[in-house]
Amino acid sequence: MNARETITLYEAIGGADAVERLVRRFYELMDTLPEAARCRAIHPAELSGSEAKFRDYMTGYLGGPPVYVEKHGHPRLRMRHMPAPIGPEERDEWLLCFRRALEETVPDIRLRAVIMPPIEKLAYHMQNRS
Repeated sequence: MNARETITLYEAIGGADAVERLVRRFYELMDTLPEAARCRAIHPAELSGSEAKFRDYMTGYLGGPPVYVEKHGHPRLRMRHMPAPIGPEERDEWLLCFRRALEETVPDIRLRAVIMPPIEKLAYHMQNRS
């Protein structure tokens, strides 16, 4: 198999448009689901900046252009999120929104099965409160 026969997750899910749909839906869910209220509360009142950064991050994370790194440098996610109190509830609410957004925007169950486990691991890593 040559390098061109291998595609990234970014390409497999549909590129920039798919990442845009995923991230937009994630923030819609977080902003409206009562069961995500604690997660929502640790975010700014206005979500457009968070949404843009998360879209940039997910683009690179899934194998697309490294736009987050180009704009903001190394992600240092845990350090950047340390001021936000992320306990088990906030983590689980974030995962609920991400999982639901992924299910709604990425129809291929096999792709979701590849994307979700490292996202779950990352969410647990971001927890900074008991």
